[in-house]
Amino acid sequence: MAEQPVVRWSATFTATASSVDLKGDKIILPQSALEQLLAAPTKAPNSAATFTAFDPLNPYADPQHHAPQQQQQGLPNPLMFRLVNQANGNTVHAGIREFSARENEVLLSSYLMEALGISPDQIASKDTPIDAEDAHNEPSPAPQITVHAEPLPKGTYVRLRPLEAGYNPDDWKSLLERQLRESFTTLTNGAFLSVRGVKGETFRFLIDQFRPEGNGICVVDTDLEVDIEALNEEQARETMRQIMAKAQTSAGTAEGSSVGQEINIWKAIDGRVLPGDYVDYELPSWARSRPLVIEISELGDEHSVDLYVSPRSSRQRSLPRESEHVFGAFTFAEGESGVKRITILSTNVELEEAEALLISVHAYDHPSQSHDSRNAPHPFRLRARNITASQNDAAGPTTQGGAETHGPDEEQCKNCQQWVPKRTIILHENFCRRNNITCTECGKVFQKSSVEWEKHWHCPHDEANGSSEISRSKHDHMYHSQHQCLACPFETNSLSDLARHRTAICPGKIILCRFCHLEVPQEGDPFNPSPESLVSGLSEHELADGARTTDCHLCSKIIRLRDMATHLKHHELEKAHRPKPDVCRNANCGRTLHGVGKNGTIGTGTNIGQGPGNDIGLCSLCFSPLYVSLHDPEGKALKRRIERKYLSQMMTGCGKRWCQNEWCKTGRANASLEAKGASTQAVLPMIKPLMDTFRDTQTPMYFCVDESNQRRRVLAEMLASENAWDLEWCIAACEAEGGSLDKAREWLMNWAPMKE
Repeated sequence: MAEQPVVRWSATFTATASSVDLKGDKIILPQSALEQLLAAPTKAPNSAATFTAFDPLNPYADPQHHAPQQQQQGLPNPLMFRLVNQANGNTVHAGIREFSARENEVLLSSYLMEALGISPDQIASKDTPIDAEDAHNEPSPAPQITVHAEPLPKGTYVRLRPLEAGYNPDDWKSLLERQLRESFTTLTNGAFLSVRGVKGETFRFLIDQFRPEGNGICVVDTDLEVDIEALNEEQARETMRQIMAKAQTSAGTAEGSSVGQEINIWKAIDGRVLPGDYVDYELPSWARSRPLVIEISELGDEHSVDLYVSPRSSRQRSLPRESEHVFGAFTFAEGESGVKRITILSTNVELEEAEALLISVHAYDHPSQSHDSRNAPHPFRLRARNITASQNDAAGPTTQGGAETHGPDEEQCKNCQQWVPKRTIILHENFCRRNNITCTECGKVFQKSSVEWEKHWHCPHDEANGSSEISRSKHDHMYHSQHQCLACPFETNSLSDLARHRTAICPGKIILCRFCHLEVPQEGDPFNPSPESLVSGLSEHELADGARTTDCHLCSKIIRLRDMATHLKHHELEKAHRPKPDVCRNANCGRTLHGVGKNGTIGTGTNIGQGPGNDIGLCSLCFSPLYVSLHDPEGKALKRRIERKYLSQMMTGCGKRWCQNEWCKTGRANASLEAKGASTQAVLPMIKPLMDTFRDTQTPMYFCVDESNQRRRVLAEMLASENAWDLEWCIAACEAEGGSLDKAREWLMNWAPMKE
């Protein structure tokens, strides 16, 4: 890579509060700073004296006019600066966001303010009103920051030290790579780096050491090795203690929640869950062509334990929770007590591209529960199984209400609606009316003295009802309480609506970016998505990340990442209609007539004047022994030279140990075949048919070739025997890749149309 030019520039600005959200090490400078940078003297790398050098004896050579001659190198990319706080001498390196600040002002991010030792109350916007009491007091001077243009070397290593014990996220690599790529141009030794986790938590680190050594490094377009080490032994011990305590808690005990694990469709799993806890399972495989049933059973009551399921795919990465799930079961299956069930059809669109199913069992934590109740786990049995389509259609009760059969001597009780014998109906009704009561809204019968009747309720907003305090509290919590999305302004009174929002259009929904391959929020405006996002199917993060460019590995053109799939489809269409290359008619030759390039170009040799130079279908190498500068319009002399070539091969041979030419004495000896003839009289009748067709380019010739050419031909025939590509394309691939089998096969995959 060419060395970047060095810009010599510095200026002093007043630190001012930013009205925009600056992240990382970014600053905003005024427009005049850009003009000064463009006009500043530039030191070109490895510069040498030229005839345009300044001559002090020349009255027309002015150093001020000479400066633009050196500015043709342009500004370095990326622009990097060293900031110095004149009040305390603190320094930090920074990158530029834009040049839109007011004159003589510099806008700083919180990271830079902390590194420079500037507190928020030291700087204020010019729009901030001044109190009358403070009008007579002399205002404190705003911090003055000197900005120097200073290049930094590309970093290869950085060591980070956590400021607190217990940091243990799932994937440091994705968090750090996302943070540095999105928000940082430089890192400064001794500064504090804040990294935001996927769940909204913040991890703070001390930047401690670099390679190459120095006060700062550039982190743009470089592979950075990162070590995370504890500040001291005490912090390391505390971190391990917290990790072990968390592992023991998640492992579960006789009084705690069970450990999540991988399950299958053949065996049920017994578990337990404490109120407020989740037990997470993963189903990696199932018969995707059949409906899938996931159920929990052996539940004590309907409202204590719930079941949540979400597919794990590139579009869905979070564990199922009550506010973020795709499928949920909150009530008992119809006609089955103690069972909650989710049935997912094989045609369900949510299962497209699903790598696995994430299953969570959650115990509802009622606020009024006693301490003992909260420490008592709820047992359950979890099972996932495939069923047939007929079983799914037949699921559920088949007997309709009111269709119950009864005898002619039975009569229905007007209070509890039960059918009893007519001879005892009076006694039954008298007893029933004294002890039982029927709810006029839902028709359920309760004992008058029972706790269920005392706690029985009906929701005034919908048709829900129940017979316990926990069921009412849970219903109100799920459907009639305000729930705010943590990632956007969306607000709803239904947890189900919030879950649909969090797994669909929420900007905080975690996805696996198809371009940076990191787990990131999908971003965007959930209430006003961009047309480009709707048309392309990409999230806002992917639209921004996919705007980066890279070289196409086939044609070396610069393509945006998000356009690469379409670009490669164009290559596939072009490949499907490519004509076969013309190959040398010599049956032992592994070359094409017009040459092949590594990027799939056919005819590269002819394009640079190295074509075959003949009309009998031989490549330039095979034709070269037959070439003479004799005028031969009828080809008689050429025919005689071909005849002599065959006679020489058949009678004396080429003497090459690698020769496999069956029309050569040496080649036949190498193959342990009997010689065809040792005299001109014996050989001439054999080669006469070959000479009669020497003008027919479709008839093969048999000349000896060099070792590499022979090897390429054998390798091409081996590839053609796989019956995936035609022999002509296999010869072209071996010629382009120099006889390497793996590279030739890769060349064929990239450039050659396969057989239909």
